[in-house]
Amino acid sequence: MTNQPYEGYDPYQQQPPAQPQWGYDEQQYATQQWQGQTWETQTHAPVQEAPATPSAAAEAAYTPPRSYERPYVTEQPQAYSAPQAAPAAAPAAEPDTGYGPATLSGNARITDAQRARLEGRSPIIEPGMQPALLTAVLGLLLAVAAPVSSYALVVPLVILQAVTAAGWFRLNGMWPARQGIALAFLGGVTADVTVLVAGRDQAPAAILGPLGVWVLLTLVLQLRSHADPDTRMYGLMATVASSALAIIATGYLGADPDAVSVGAVAVAVAVLARALPLPTPASVAVSLLAAAGAGIAVGGMTGLGTKGALIGAAAAVCALVGHRAASYDYPSRFVHFTAGVALPLTAAAPVVWILH
Repeated sequence: MTNQPYEGYDPYQQQPPAQPQWGYDEQQYATQQWQGQTWETQTHAPVQEAPATPSAAAEAAYTPPRSYERPYVTEQPQAYSAPQAAPAAAPAAEPDTGYGPATLSGNARITDAQRARLEGRSPIIEPGMQPALLTAVLGLLLAVAAPVSSYALVVPLVILQAVTAAGWFRLNGMWPARQGIALAFLGGVTADVTVLVAGRDQAPAAILGPLGVWVLLTLVLQLRSHADPDTRMYGLMATVASSALAIIATGYLGADPDAVSVGAVAVAVAVLARALPLPTPASVAVSLLAAAGAGIAVGGMTGLGTKGALIGAAAAVCALVGHRAASYDYPSRFVHFTAGVALPLTAAAPVVWILH
C-alpha cells in the first residue's frame, strides 16, 4: 500500500515548519476534544478518532502535533500594548486669579476684606452712600415718631433692632445664624415691652434686667451645644454682643423724646457727611461739625438749646464708631445694608439716653 504524503509536509525536512499550513480537514479539526483548563498554554497530545481508512491512518501518522490554543500558537504573535488614552482635550482658559479692586458686591470665595488683606491693602471698606441714605431715613423716622408717642416710636425701633441683630452676626462671619438672630431680636423686643409697661422713669431697670437675663440665657444655650469649645465660645460672644446691642437700642424708648429727635437727626447728618468722597480725616471732621450744627438746630426747635449741640456731637461720635465697625473684616453688600445701616443709630442710643 502506497503511503500518500501529507499535504504541505516535506518528507526531507526534519522539523515541522515554523508556520504550519492550515490546509487541514475541517471535519477532522472539529472532532478534537478539548480537555483540561483552557487557560493553559502548554501543548497536549490531541485525542483523535480512529482513521476510517488505511490511507487516513497513514496520513494521520505524518500529522504534526497541534496545540489546543490554535489561534494563539499558529498566528503570528503580536506585542500587546495597553489601550492608548484618548488625546486630552485642550484645557479651558483658566479664570484670572489676580485680585482686582475691592467692591461692595462681595465674593463667592473670599470676602472683599480678605482680598484686601491678600493685596496688602486695608480691610476697611466703608458702606457708601446708599446705606447712609437708609440710615438717614431710619433716623428721621425715629426723630419724627419720638414726639408723637412711645408706641409710635416702637415701630422704627423694632426695625432698627431686627437689622442690628441680623447685621451683627453677618459682620462676624456667622451666617446663617437664625437661632442667634431670633434670640437677639427677641431680647430687644422684650426690653421694649418692659419699658412700655414700666414707663420711662423705670427705663434703667427695664433695660438692664432683660440684658442680664439674656446673657444668662445665651450662656445656658451655648453650654448645651455639642460643638467644639472654640465654636461655642465664638457663638457665645457673638450672641451676647448682638443681644446687648438690640437691647441697648431700647434706650431711645427710655430717653426724652426731644433728645431722641436731636440724636437721631445728628446721626443721620453725620453718616451722610461721612459718605461724601473726602479724605478720612476731613470726612470725620465734617461729620462731627455737621452733627453739632444739626443738634443746635433741632435743639432750638425742641427747647433743648445749646444742649442739643452736645447731644448731637456725642451721638455723632458713637455713630462714626458704629460706621467703622460695619466697615471692618467682613464687608459685603449684606453687611453694609444691615450692620452698616443699623450700627450708627444703635451705638448712639446709650449716649442719647444718658444725656437727655
